[in-house]
Amino acid sequence: MSGAIETARTRFERSFGASPDGVAFAPGRVNLIGDHVDYNDGLVLPMPLALGTAVAWKRREDELLDVRASDYGDEVSRFHPGEEPPVQDGWHSLVHGMAQLLHEEGLVGGGLDLLIAGDLPRGSGLSSSASLCIAIGRALLEAAGAMGYSPTRLAQIAQQVEHRFAGVACGIMDQMVVAAGKEGKAMLLDCRSLEWRQVGLPKDWSVIVVQSGVTRELVDGAYNSRRTDCEAAAEALGVASLRDVDPAGVDYSALGETQALRARHVVSEIERTRQAAAAIDDRDLERLGSLLRDAHASMRDLFEASHPQVDAQVDWLNEIIGAQGGARMTGGGFGGSIVLFCEASEADRVVGEIDRDGKPLHGFGEVTIRAHN
Repeated sequence: MSGAIETARTRFERSFGASPDGVAFAPGRVNLIGDHVDYNDGLVLPMPLALGTAVAWKRREDELLDVRASDYGDEVSRFHPGEEPPVQDGWHSLVHGMAQLLHEEGLVGGGLDLLIAGDLPRGSGLSSSASLCIAIGRALLEAAGAMGYSPTRLAQIAQQVEHRFAGVACGIMDQMVVAAGKEGKAMLLDCRSLEWRQVGLPKDWSVIVVQSGVTRELVDGAYNSRRTDCEAAAEALGVASLRDVDPAGVDYSALGETQALRARHVVSEIERTRQAAAAIDDRDLERLGSLLRDAHASMRDLFEASHPQVDAQVDWLNEIIGAQGGARMTGGGFGGSIVLFCEASEADRVVGEIDRDGKPLHGFGEVTIRAHN
């Protein structure tokens, strides 16, 4: 269980002088394979983490929300949920946006004191923003007694908040796995139909998430420009989205150079994700490792969303893992985290190579997460 839950409870009591009525939690996520295909209606394979965001809450007598963010210097935001949220104002925009959209659905029925605490490393590409949105949403729903609210609808609202108030034209992957994923399982999600199935991971495999040490930032426009490239490529190819492209019959000659690169990544990544889920079902770790290596090369060379330091780290990790497993950059790119698979019997050795005597090597960040076994 995430330590954020107890931290939120303790800090709530310190900040508000009373015990909370409840504590809501939402995990972070690591995407095993399938990056930048969710907004192209593709297939993705994320899984939730044990780390995440907790929101302690207590009802108050007025109609205001009094929100304290303990991870951001105890910053405070007080507002009525019916007010228009600020745009691109960090965590304030996300929290206020979730409150307003749920208020529009009649699901914020009174004032609340709220305290946010999380244990996801910042800038790590592990979906701290989706985790925050879903945790806030769950706290508001718990306070309203709406425990049966659809996780799919909650994910869609969180995505709208990212679009409207954070300025990030993200797909639905992060919000869906945070809202509906199961601990210890991957989620094979069809981002067009929003149908999914849980994919159980073998007990003798390990999934490890390593911070690259390169802080990831999406709101500088790089993410949104990649989405624009993909939409232009789909239009030029005469399809609704790149999900509809036939990998065997596509002719990229109608595209400009940049559009062709982006489209080639998306089309091949959707197929790799399908094959990766099958490799897990078949317990074929060597095949999965090969797909992870190919996915990283595609993000580096075709989508141009990697970073030289991360590329060097991924190459080094793949060398020490060997054929039974593999590593790749994960998330939106431009830094963040690396995900790797290896045999569970090898996990201690691999982690020991990354972090010797408590000191990360090769520029890695301080936090290494055992996401599975």
